[in-house]
Amino acid sequence: MAKIKRIDHVALVIQDMEEALAFWRDCLGIEISELVDNPTEKAEIGFLPVGESEIELVRPTSEETGLAKHLARKGPGMHHICLEVDDIEGMLKLLEESGVRLIDERPKLSRDGTRYAFIHPKASHGVLVELYQKPD
Repeated sequence: MAKIKRIDHVALVIQDMEEALAFWRDCLGIEISELVDNPTEKAEIGFLPVGESEIELVRPTSEETGLAKHLARKGPGMHHICLEVDDIEGMLKLLEESGVRLIDERPKLSRDGTRYAFIHPKASHGVLVELYQKPD
């Protein structure tokens, strides 16, 4: 049976990367490990490791994305929580069989080989949940 392993990251949607880093890096001392342009999600992402998890600062690079629409509607702040799972297909099947509303019925593939999918926030009491399965 598919299991959740840990919280992988918490993603915050932001308007300006340097402004956000002025707080997270400069005030709190959390060093950014990587800053990437993600053309698939049309976002710039800053990764800030904290223990075995990360804070992700996510800035939309296109006004046509769900991320940009979320930012325009709700402003900067919490976007989603990501849970690492040991078997993403098994977890999606389990959720689907339980009647859980999914955004992604099949996993997408990131640049590093991580497979990911989102659960609709209406299924999880208003919280957008991402599932991750990292490559072996």
